Amino acid sequence: MRSSVSSARSVTVTAPPLVAGTPLVRARPLPSDVVDRPVASALPTRLRPADLLRLTDEGAEDVLAGRYDHLLPAGGAWPTANRWATRLQSDDEVDVWLISWVPDKSTELHDHAGSLGALTVLGGALSEFRWNGRELRQRTLSAGDQASFPLGWVHDVVRAPDQLAGPGGPQDPTLSVHAYSPPLTAMSYYEITGHGSLRRTRTVLTDQPEGDVK
Repeated sequence: MRSSVSSARSVTVTAPPLVAGTPLVRARPLPSDVVDRPVASALPTRLRPADLLRLTDEGAEDVLAGRYDHLLPAGGAWPTANRWATRLQSDDEVDVWLISWVPDKSTELHDHAGSLGALTVLGGALSEFRWNGRELRQRTLSAGDQASFPLGWVHDVVRAPDQLAGPGGPQDPTLSVHAYSPPLTAMSYYEITGHGSLRRTRTVLTDQPEGDVK
């Protein structure tokens, strides 16, 4: 995949209040380096949304320039059944990921616990459904678009319909670069109640971005 990332634009809004829910549960065993990290919400971060937007933009440029070809699926065979991700950068302050999205696989409504987040779309388009405190609002993020996610941001993300995904439709991967600071250690999931409020259904310990990826 070789194309240029167009001029980015960032989106930042005030995070809505959240409703407390069920206790913390472990989703799966974590790598030792993740288990040893303090819970993300207890970690300070000197990075700000603008820093994360810059990191995702630089990561996108590096992917397009071929600097991470050694991390991509062998033979250029992008997965078609599940989202796929690879970590591009990692230290105590930030994780940077490349994610490939497939049709009809949403992340579910979730937050990033104590981590700030940002993304840059490389190719194709993503549909984001974000909770604004009263309802879900949808927006489409196309190639070159950026978005940042403050603490408490609750959203669901899915690959946009194929007519927006790229000139090759389903054959083209929809790719985005994401940054989280501090690095992810947990995510909470939510449902909308019959009264129009948000209820947390579970919290899982995980270092995987935007829900389960393979």
